[in-house]
Amino acid sequence: MTVRENSRIAQVNRETAETSVSVDLNVDGGGKPAIDTGVPFLDHMLDLFTKHSGLDLSIDARGDLQVDAHHTVEDVGICLGQALKAALGDKRGIERYGHVLLPMDETLVAVALDFSGRGHLAFDVSLPAGKVGDFDTELVEEFLRAFAANGAMTLHVRLMAGKNTHHIIEAVFKGLGRALRSAAVIKDPTGGIPSTKGIL
Repeated sequence: MTVRENSRIAQVNRETAETSVSVDLNVDGGGKPAIDTGVPFLDHMLDLFTKHSGLDLSIDARGDLQVDAHHTVEDVGICLGQALKAALGDKRGIERYGHVLLPMDETLVAVALDFSGRGHLAFDVSLPAGKVGDFDTELVEEFLRAFAANGAMTLHVRLMAGKNTHHIIEAVFKGLGRALRSAAVIKDPTGGIPSTKGIL
């Protein structure tokens, strides 16, 4: 893991017997994605997430897709969470909390997050279809759990309305990006820790 001094930029590399993942992240970017995971639907969702979060995000992943996409999707979530945690550092001055109600056609998704230092996912989203194309939709929850745990954030995702599985998942990733953007913004230029504990 590499963190650039006096910036909110981080790089994470993860090598296992199942995957090889590299993530470069700039919290204060312009929403520029360079995503190649070998899982086209995940690439599409991460492109949307990047655009709506305002991050600059580069991900290169290779995994045992001949088995299925599970290991790749989970390990991308792990690395993205680790990179975000590293880039935010001690979280001085940030807003800390972010939330959004995100509509997409018939779909409405609520996403709320807290850079609390405690990884937790509450996922209340019913996905009507088990697959979108070749993508196993149960992997959305696996990705978010890995991301929240390794990003040390509390993350709530709830489906308020929706029938189309693609629309629901797309709203989740767009909402995650928007909530993250709100929570990561620098609110206190004096660099105060947004917690009565004095640490997050």
